[in-house]
Amino acid sequence: MKFLLPLLALVLPVAAIEPGFTALYNGKDLSGWKRVNGLGEYKAEGPELVGIGENVKNNTFLRTEKTYKNFDLRFDMKFDTAEGNSGVMIRGLQKTDKEDGRVYGYQCEHDPSPRCWTAGLYCEAMPRGWLVPNKENKEEAAAFTAANTKRYKAGEWNSIRVLCEGNHIQIWLNGEKTVDYTDTAAEAIPEGFFAFQVHAGKATHVRWRDIRIKEL
Repeated sequence: MKFLLPLLALVLPVAAIEPGFTALYNGKDLSGWKRVNGLGEYKAEGPELVGIGENVKNNTFLRTEKTYKNFDLRFDMKFDTAEGNSGVMIRGLQKTDKEDGRVYGYQCEHDPSPRCWTAGLYCEAMPRGWLVPNKENKEEAAAFTAANTKRYKAGEWNSIRVLCEGNHIQIWLNGEKTVDYTDTAAEAIPEGFFAFQVHAGKATHVRWRDIRIKEL
């Protein structure tokens, strides 16, 4: 038996969760989540949550049933290929005037393109668009790409942390801060759900693991 236990640990790895944190994904199925808006697909593959899109017309989201205010969210993500685009909605909402309840709100970007804006802060389906970096500021945008080209690990797992306290939003990519933004706009969102995105387009193949949260 003493030889069997190490073997099981290799076959069924369990990520250590920091004190005070709870897992958002149970590692078995999509209980507590629901797909909205598009026809992208999501699968539970052991410890990994997988998002797949092939010629998807609309952005698709796998959202939590529960909403959250202040939190420390941590997870790893990677793209199987450099195609497509993805992200994680933080304090996401759904529009009540649309039949499909279009998802909108803050998004932690996942961008495998040469632009490399992974862990930037974007306003999904809102006129505000990019908050960090400021897309209209060419120098800021170029500096974000240059820094992220060194931080982001293409084809590998990347660690992301999102800390939301009131209207203060901070994001880290592989231990380095990418976003430190205080939202003073009237459109600031104080509470919402988490949602994993499969972006519309020809193809998206993205994975997440070790998804955990500490409510503050």
